[in-house]
Amino acid sequence: MDWLQVVVLAVVQGISEFLPVSSSAHLILVPVLTEWEDQGLTFDVALHLGSLSAVILYFRHEIWQMMTSSLAAMRGKGVNDDARLAFWVTLATIPVGIIGLVLHDVISHYMRSTLIIGFSLIGFGLLLGYADWRKGGTRSEYQLCLKDVLIIGGAQALALIPGTSRSGITITAALMVGMSREGASRFSFLLSIPVIVLAGGLEAIGLFNASESIDWLAMLVGTLLSGVSAYLCIHYFLVIIKKLGMQPFVIYRVLFGAWLLWFFYF
Repeated sequence: MDWLQVVVLAVVQGISEFLPVSSSAHLILVPVLTEWEDQGLTFDVALHLGSLSAVILYFRHEIWQMMTSSLAAMRGKGVNDDARLAFWVTLATIPVGIIGLVLHDVISHYMRSTLIIGFSLIGFGLLLGYADWRKGGTRSEYQLCLKDVLIIGGAQALALIPGTSRSGITITAALMVGMSREGASRFSFLLSIPVIVLAGGLEAIGLFNASESIDWLAMLVGTLLSGVSAYLCIHYFLVIIKKLGMQPFVIYRVLFGAWLLWFFYF
């Protein structure tokens, strides 16, 4: 890879991983709009590592409290809000984890068409817009109940459909059950941690069967750029939605999806 490819892929991955706009939809544009060869599985793992590092760093205090509280609860010292949140994150990850493992090959080979991505961008984008417009919830991630978590976790499994956006569909479901925009987004970001670990783990397993050479400098730069862009994305996204809500992202999704359909099919 040349350095422009490294930079573009890392920044696109870092930003689109957490915005409700679908990273898969954006990453398919790279080979379409350029003559770059496939970056390889090793570099994909590096980019996921950067995104994972960013969200862990950003929520480091919350994660630490969740971990220590969970350990205390296991020792019989009671369940507080942080321990409960850790359990909710784990529970909401189970559906996407199971379905992802079972249908991974099917999704990879048969559902990554631009037709599916285009309609998913538009359809799930409009659903996000409706949820943001219709629901005026005030609950935070610490005020969830079992029913809410099951709904959000089930919705997260839909993110396996390319173009849906994992963050987009989980925020949509969270808004529908009465969470605030900030609470929905923060819970979505926390949910991304185990999901990225699972996805990165599957890719890492594939490395054992790969014979590609490794450009360690490119991997390091890609990981750093992906991490920095993801961290900034999380921070400014939480600032933007307080003032503008989700509607700018809805408009972007609809226009982007329509453009993809027009570009490839008309």
